[in-house]
Amino acid sequence: MSARLIWAIISTLLEEAAIVAVVLWGLPRLDIEIHRAWLVVLMVAWGAYSVVTYRRGSQALRKKPVGGLPDMVGSQGEVVSPLAPRGLVRIKGELWQAESASGRIDTGEQVTVVGQDGLKLVVRKNSPTHDSGKTE
Repeated sequence: MSARLIWAIISTLLEEAAIVAVVLWGLPRLDIEIHRAWLVVLMVAWGAYSVVTYRRGSQALRKKPVGGLPDMVGSQGEVVSPLAPRGLVRIKGELWQAESASGRIDTGEQVTVVGQDGLKLVVRKNSPTHDSGKTE
């Protein structure tokens, strides 16, 4: 078991203990009564919420970080605004300023990053024989 999982279990148990304390001792002092069956439902719901958030958080932590500009070479994307010779491309879900290395490229065309010029990407239109049809 990882330390993160152990901490998640301990913190969830402490949260659930706090909920029980509030429902069984705090609310009755304010003349608010909650049936114990609702307490069980609340505890199960809170436990399920904790499991889901732990799993989502773990997935996010395992996800490979997106590299910097030099790591973009070889990535494929789609032209968002015409490159004549400069425009915008969408690569890996992000918009980048780009410059065409091979003349005008129209909106919707698939491109591959072949280099960089400062903070701009240099792209080339995919040839039909090498185009996988997949935009990252």
